[in-house]
Amino acid sequence: MSGILSIQSHVVYGKAGNSSAVFPLQRMGFDVWPIHTVQFSNHTQYKEGWTGKAFAAEEIIQLVDGIENIGKLPECQAVLSGYQGSAEQCNAVINTVERVKKHNPEAIYTCDPVMGDPAKGCIVAPGVADVLINRLMPMADIIVPNQYELTQFTGMEINSLQDAVAACKEALDKGPKLVVVKHLHSVSKDKFTMMMATDEGVWLAKRPYLTFAKQPVGMGDLISALFTGKYLSTQNSRIAFDFCNNASFAVLQKTYQLNEWELQTIAAQDDIFFPKSNFKLQRVA
Repeated sequence: MSGILSIQSHVVYGKAGNSSAVFPLQRMGFDVWPIHTVQFSNHTQYKEGWTGKAFAAEEIIQLVDGIENIGKLPECQAVLSGYQGSAEQCNAVINTVERVKKHNPEAIYTCDPVMGDPAKGCIVAPGVADVLINRLMPMADIIVPNQYELTQFTGMEINSLQDAVAACKEALDKGPKLVVVKHLHSVSKDKFTMMMATDEGVWLAKRPYLTFAKQPVGMGDLISALFTGKYLSTQNSRIAFDFCNNASFAVLQKTYQLNEWELQTIAAQDDIFFPKSNFKLQRVA
């Protein structure tokens, strides 16, 4: 059975990190092997706070050792990384990707380089952003940054569509084969906008904004998972990009309809594959 090793945060209640990514990938037919970098009771946007802890980087290595010892790393088709709690955890991800690709050279690595956003700035521990920018993102086959994270990687400010295209091309020159920008806030004020860039061209995906009393958390984790899964199953980046845009909106729409702010991935599981909306991609370069 095809395996995806997902190394990111986890919440016991709600949907963020692995809690957002694992079920949709399973629903897509993948055997997902989650390793948690942190485990919290709930995501950190609750005003009441949260409980839990970060795990030592050595625990990631030990868990991968165990999977290797039973001969299963050759069955790993992809490594997906998200939030990392320390620079040491980032180094453990590097070690894991190298080991997986040694056993299966066809395996891909998707890096969701969680660093922050324009409103919050950098939200990760000291040293994490440096390893993400200089080690993890350049070695990745696919990166899924938001606009802030793309700017950190390329050093290029983004204030227009042309700036975004140029930044994506710069990112491709740094190593990744695919760049999926999970949110471009400077391109459109009335539409939620994503961008994908490959050596073959650059595409935009747009969908309506939905106004929530409290904005859901975990959408980036969901988008990264949906794109990775669809790309693995089709080997077609445009199909994967179109799918992750429409499928993630279907989850968000179900969440809105149910008046929730935790992503309703289980309630929307059928809508992921048969979304009511079909927003077409636009080629821009």
